[in-house]
Amino acid sequence: MPAMTLKDLNQVQTLFSEAGLDYKIELEDGRLSIMGPSDIVSSEISSRLIAFLFAWINPRRLGRVFDSAGGFIMPDTNVKAPDVSFVRAARLRQSPRYFGELVPDLVVEIKSQNDRIKPIETKVLKFIELGALVGILIDPDEETVTIYRSTGEPTVLGNGDILTVAELFPGWELPVSELWPPIFTEEETQL
Repeated sequence: MPAMTLKDLNQVQTLFSEAGLDYKIELEDGRLSIMGPSDIVSSEISSRLIAFLFAWINPRRLGRVFDSAGGFIMPDTNVKAPDVSFVRAARLRQSPRYFGELVPDLVVEIKSQNDRIKPIETKVLKFIELGALVGILIDPDEETVTIYRSTGEPTVLGNGDILTVAELFPGWELPVSELWPPIFTEEETQL
């Protein structure tokens, strides 16, 4: 089978859209990867992180936050869509009505129920290799957050720790425990 291209990815995406199918598609080394919806815990963690980041970033006009639908064309011509990403304002003054043609400054991957950690870690490390400043892998099963940078060893945080990304968001702090979906009490569920 010949290698797939960006044009092929666009055609497949158009066909899926016309058929009413909502799949996330990535292009890697000439192969299309099609991913269905993730579990709702992973989705909620993504939403929570985006909300926390946006609340800090937007008033300071630091840049742009994207969800898993935001695709980026990498320098190696692959097309990737991290679960959560951020690009500094200086690097993306206006969002194009297309894929971003740059590596995000921050990429976040969240382990879904059926994912294995090693392929997710490999994906995050590839983003770092291509120019991302910070990569984060969130594992809801272990309730850990692993931070990758181009220099140094990964840092693993747990529930008693505070997530910071000082090189991109000076002063921003998030207790790791705030990422996990809450469990509502009986009293909270009463209308």
